[in-house]
Amino acid sequence: MSRTTLLDREVGQAMSALSAAAKKGLGDPALAELVVIRASQLNHCAFCLDMHLAIARGHGMSEKQLDLPAAWEEAGEDVFDERERAALALTEAVTVLTDEFVPDAVHDLAAKHFDATQLAHLVGLIAAINNWNRVMVARRIPPGGYTP
Repeated sequence: MSRTTLLDREVGQAMSALSAAAKKGLGDPALAELVVIRASQLNHCAFCLDMHLAIARGHGMSEKQLDLPAAWEEAGEDVFDERERAALALTEAVTVLTDEFVPDAVHDLAAKHFDATQLAHLVGLIAAINNWNRVMVARRIPPGGYTP
C-alpha cells in the first residue's frame, strides 16, 4: 500500500495559521526558526529541516548556529545565548516528553527569559512544528520543493 501525499486544505490552512500566529507572538523570527529546526531534528523530519534551514538563513542566522542545535548544550554560550538555550531546552522537553511532563526546572528557566505571552507563543510554536513534523513524516514527504 502506498502512502498518501495529500493533506486536506482546511487542515493545512489551520496548521499554517497556528504556526504563523505562534511565530508572530514570539516576536523573534530567528529564534522561532531555531526552535522549529531543533524539533524537526528530534522528529527526523527532513522536509521541515530543509525548509526551515533555508528560512533561518534568510533571517541571517550564522552557519554555526544552524550546524549545532543538536549539540546546543555543549556548543557554549558563544553560539547560543541564555535565551536561545532556554528555548531549546523547552523545545526538547515538549517534543520528547520523556518523563510524561515538561520538567518544572525547564519551564521555569524559559519563564525567566520570556514573558507570559511570549512563553505561550513559544509553547504554541513547539506544538505547531511537532504537528507539522508528524504530518510530514507520516506521509514520508521528502525534502525539496520549498523555495524561500
